[in-house]
Amino acid sequence: MVLRVTLTLLTLCLLSVISSNYVSAEQSYQLSVQQLRTGMTKGPSISQKGFILIDVRSTEEHTKGFIPGTDLNIDFREIKARHRDIGAQMEDHLVVYCQSGHRSNIAAKTLTDLGYRHVYSVTGSMEAWVAAGYPLEK
Repeated sequence: MVLRVTLTLLTLCLLSVISSNYVSAEQSYQLSVQQLRTGMTKGPSISQKGFILIDVRSTEEHTKGFIPGTDLNIDFREIKARHRDIGAQMEDHLVVYCQSGHRSNIAAKTLTDLGYRHVYSVTGSMEAWVAAGYPLEK
């Protein structure tokens, strides 16, 4: 009886260690504005640059200025309902940004929860883009 309890506890401990080291394939990644800028230099089309760039700020914020090469503007609160508007396959690379990075992290998590496998949130988003001296488009 004591041996059975000990084995059960050992098994539970081992499962706990294994699961805490497990990294889900469905996670979003961080991308710096410098990395984004480098990707954007490959060309303006989605096929040239290799990803879809999505501004997840409000329409009002978007019209005041956005990162050149942005493919879509979908408010982060609508990303779950409108993700099919992106026109992406689950294996496509999606890059999301907002004003500071908070909303893009939420949008990235939502997209990974929906099954998209390569989702990147731009660290610092528009604030970092502007601070780096990169241009905006209107």
